[in-house]
Amino acid sequence: MSEDFSGRYGPWALIAGASDGVGAAFADALGSRGVNVVLLARRQAVLDQVAAGIRDRHGVETRTLAVDLAAPGAALAVADGTADLEVGFLVYCAGADPDFRHFLSNSIGAAESMVQRNCVVPMQLCHHFAAGMVERGRGGIVIFGSGAGFIGGPNMVAYGASKAFDMVFAEALWSELHSKGVDVIGLILGKTDTPALRKLEHQRGTLGSEDESPADAVPVSDVVAEAFANLTNGPTVLVGEQIRGVSQLLASMSRNDAARLMAEMISRAMGAD
Repeated sequence: MSEDFSGRYGPWALIAGASDGVGAAFADALGSRGVNVVLLARRQAVLDQVAAGIRDRHGVETRTLAVDLAAPGAALAVADGTADLEVGFLVYCAGADPDFRHFLSNSIGAAESMVQRNCVVPMQLCHHFAAGMVERGRGGIVIFGSGAGFIGGPNMVAYGASKAFDMVFAEALWSELHSKGVDVIGLILGKTDTPALRKLEHQRGTLGSEDESPADAVPVSDVVAEAFANLTNGPTVLVGEQIRGVSQLLASMSRNDAARLMAEMISRAMGAD
């Protein structure tokens, strides 16, 4: 099975956001399937540790790229850093929101960086790498979305909007590429047990420490398993019963009612008006 997978999606995969959480787990799962991996994130030392573990466990080749995806020219730097590789699989799971604050409480620069990292760069990377996949008649693209993209809500104005873009972009890309042998899925996550979520919940006082796991969060291993089980079931894959339930609830309401409900739920959770 590993040979079949690596033959369809290899020999190299690029994983953006690979330093920890879902991205690191996804890279490890690709390595276990015989695919060489390019690990992309900002922190070189952490990337080196993740890469060494994957090499030791699975015997595949690795490469690390320390690039700030919110910086100008990020996609060009990634393209240059992989110019000698045949990338048959692209995973874009960078772009979590570390702030969860009101739009006007943050700088416009923070919002612009969010759009750069979550919208502009994945679009640029897909345009770059999908061309080779189409030419070869095989490949895969996974773009991570969020339930925050279903409907607008407070404390995640730019983030929610960027994730709505990611969801529609993945669906549209699927509509053009799936008949050409390239599998595309938009993987929509709800509350997921990542280091970023633990840090946020600890800061808000809902977790005693960043080592605890939120009881209602989906384990990273479940996210990865659902992604691999549904690579050919695009364009959109909802991960976990909670996010599937939210999707059904919002679909039964008008957008105005859904937006009011979202605002009320988040405000109540935050203890704010």
